[in-house]
Amino acid sequence: VQLVESGGGLVQPGDSLRLSCVVSGFTLDSYAIIWFRQAPGKEREGVSCISSKEDSPYYDDSVKGRFAISRDNAKNMASLHMSSLRPDDTAVYYCAVDVTAQCYSAPYYSNFARFWTSWGEGTQVIVSS
Repeated sequence: VQLVESGGGLVQPGDSLRLSCVVSGFTLDSYAIIWFRQAPGKEREGVSCISSKEDSPYYDDSVKGRFAISRDNAKNMASLHMSSLRPDDTAVYYCAVDVTAQCYSAPYYSNFARFWTSWGEGTQVIVSS
């Protein structure tokens, strides 16, 4: 089981980026997919979730209206389109899977043991002028 994030980079405030999460080792269509991020010196936080049925996505208040999560089950992958990026979006971004297949409110995403992922390298996003 492997989840590999990509698409990060160094951008200026106001720019856009599209992150990708490619999954191998299992079929993604029955699970919810979550994007997390961890900024330097801060705790990891849940950013966005898309359910297996693509209904009722979750977005952290800090990214609502700026980020959009999507999935492509045929390609076994998920994406996070980030626009109007701000310096406080600077973080390492990770994707993870939730076997409950649904999305929940913010407190749910503070228990990282719920989720399948390797918490590996992630993909680094730096927003700076």
